[in-house]
Amino acid sequence: MKNTDLLKGSIWKSIFYFSIPLLIGNLFQQLYNTVDSYVVGNYISSHALAAVGQSTSIINMLVGLFMGLSTGAGVIISQYYGSESYQECKDAIHTSLAFTFILCIVFTIAGISMAKPILHMIGSPQEVLPLATSYLQIYFAGISFMLIYNMASGILRALGDSKKPLIYLMISSIVNIIFDLIFVLVFHWGVQGVAIATTLAQFVSALLVLFQLTHTKEIYQVKIKEIRLHKNMLSRIISIGFPAAIQNSIVSFSNVLVQSYISKFGASAIAGYSTTVKLDGFLQLPIQSFSMAVTTFVGQNYGAHQFERIKKGFRITLSMCTTIIFIGSMLLYFNSQWLIGLFTNDTQAIQAGMTMISVFAFGYIFLPVCHISAGALRGIGQSKIPMYSMIFCFVILRQLYLYIATRFHPQLVTVFLGWPLTWVLNAIIMIIFYRKCTKQLIYAFSK
Repeated sequence: MKNTDLLKGSIWKSIFYFSIPLLIGNLFQQLYNTVDSYVVGNYISSHALAAVGQSTSIINMLVGLFMGLSTGAGVIISQYYGSESYQECKDAIHTSLAFTFILCIVFTIAGISMAKPILHMIGSPQEVLPLATSYLQIYFAGISFMLIYNMASGILRALGDSKKPLIYLMISSIVNIIFDLIFVLVFHWGVQGVAIATTLAQFVSALLVLFQLTHTKEIYQVKIKEIRLHKNMLSRIISIGFPAAIQNSIVSFSNVLVQSYISKFGASAIAGYSTTVKLDGFLQLPIQSFSMAVTTFVGQNYGAHQFERIKKGFRITLSMCTTIIFIGSMLLYFNSQWLIGLFTNDTQAIQAGMTMISVFAFGYIFLPVCHISAGALRGIGQSKIPMYSMIFCFVILRQLYLYIATRFHPQLVTVFLGWPLTWVLNAIIMIIFYRKCTKQLIYAFSK
């Protein structure tokens, strides 16, 4: 259970061993909504499956905002830890938690009040709207637990501990599965039961990770009486985290708008898209994990002024991630019908999902470049570059493409092409800026 040392030793082993718990943890995180989709798709109805699917994009929109801010906290904490500035590290930790508790109130109110208006905005079908609204409002009523877990586990990861958050997430995922089955199959609570099960599971994970932070004997021990906002520290966290927060939320909002195009093709298209998004989420787990790992690796080594190690770590991380994604995309492509069929027997939904996978499969190879570069740039405090690039590619260009292309060719495949086309462009932009920033960084510190 020792923390991974990212400042010395074999680079590939450090990143690999640090990434594995992240990967498994993200796998269990993905299981939350996947289990929800499996249960409602097989034991309730395709309309319930569409409701959960539409809810996921809206949840990601608000949660993405918070995750960007937690990224800023993680970068600051890892930099102080790498430079052995332990008092500043503790101040950053306590400020991060105080900020999280404030945001818990904001996100709960915003999520509950915005649920139905957003579903109306994206053209949710009448047969799906009541179920999706109910699911979303229950989910956001308990969103505080998810926010607390993600910030607290992010603190542990910034200090090199990616194992304990994994254990807590595994426990909560098992809790989620058990209550999903009980509430749906035994109590017949439908979509509401699935949302309640998820909330209870997130409560468990938040409780466990807070207990770890408050009872540890390490330097990062959290003391309740010291949880407060340090003005300068909060300013640093926001300066790095806000660009990532804006990027995450706007990109997620763009995906919500994309659903308005998919909604035009009916409930089966929504169900097919919703199911395939879950499969897509599993494939992107290595990307998320390696991106989180390289942010912490770069942050700690930046604090220690080990710039050559940063460059080598980036190349190794990108190579490992790209290899895994290529293999995974091919497996997804050749097994798409069977995988989608696990969630629904609606033939139209299965066909829509297969269309999406056939379009995405050969574009996935560009995503590691996008996200590993972004993670490395955030690690050195340059979070605005990924924000500008991803908003430009994934929001502005994608929406322009959809608006124009669907007028000339109003087919589902036209909508799906909007993703890989913008992935390619963003990959080119990100690698150019990563190389430029690292050269400037090394030159500045060599003087």
